[in-house]
Amino acid sequence: MAKINLLPWREEQRKQLTQQFVSRIFLCAALTAVVVFYGWYHIGTLIDYQNSRNRYLQQQIQTLQAQLQEIKELESTKERLLARMNVIQTLQTRRPQVVHLFHELASTLPDGVFLSGIKQSQNAVTLEGLAESNARVSAYMRNLDASSWLRSPKLELIEASQEEERISNFKLHLQQTTPKEEEELLRKKQEQQES
Repeated sequence: MAKINLLPWREEQRKQLTQQFVSRIFLCAALTAVVVFYGWYHIGTLIDYQNSRNRYLQQQIQTLQAQLQEIKELESTKERLLARMNVIQTLQTRRPQVVHLFHELASTLPDGVFLSGIKQSQNAVTLEGLAESNARVSAYMRNLDASSWLRSPKLELIEASQEEERISNFKLHLQQTTPKEEEELLRKKQEQQES
């Protein structure tokens, strides 16, 4: 029988298998390094893209906040202007009331009654004066109550003057109003101005 030594062949086959195994490990390690580097690079790119989107959104938010601040300022300016317009309209509507007040005070004043002071606060009017008798003050109050521009006369005090016996000092309060016809005209004027 022939003697065949298989040991060198097996040893050579083991060396080849070991070399193949090591080369495969290096290949797998290289592929793993490439995949890890690509993943790191790709994730970094995604993070940069998201950061740029976040910066864009922050810029847009700041722009919108500035616009909102401008809108708030415009709204407050609008409210101030509307308040001024309302004051002007109120003054415009009340302008003829002063003329009517003095006209009514003078036209309702009976003989023997003299006014020494007039005070007005909003629609409240306070009259102070002198009268020859209490009956004349009563007549004046009736005349004021019958007026369409004045209402609710209330006598606060009536007393005899210290200087003359037949003269009485009086003080009365009343309200200034606007007749319904005048209110209608004013309302129509305001509607026309608004439209």
